[in-house]
Amino acid sequence: MKIRLFSTPVCPYCSTLKRFLEEKEIKFEAINVLDDLDAQEEMIAKSGQVTVPVLDVNGEFIVGFDRKKIIEKLGIIE
Repeated sequence: MKIRLFSTPVCPYCSTLKRFLEEKEIKFEAINVLDDLDAQEEMIAKSGQVTVPVLDVNGEFIVGFDRKKIIEKLGIIE
């Protein structure tokens, strides 16, 4: 499973989502869209969103820290 997190260092929701994934021991690639403009363009083109966080799970995009959707998509058992 390929998981990428499009985020910025100043976004509190991004930090919360990163911590959540780390606590659940989910491996992911963190992408700072302020530094990586190509990734920023990809995120906007594929998700239709200009805000972060955006989570890409095998090409399916989840916008924001939608805990329920993330748990369901990643098969996390709480």
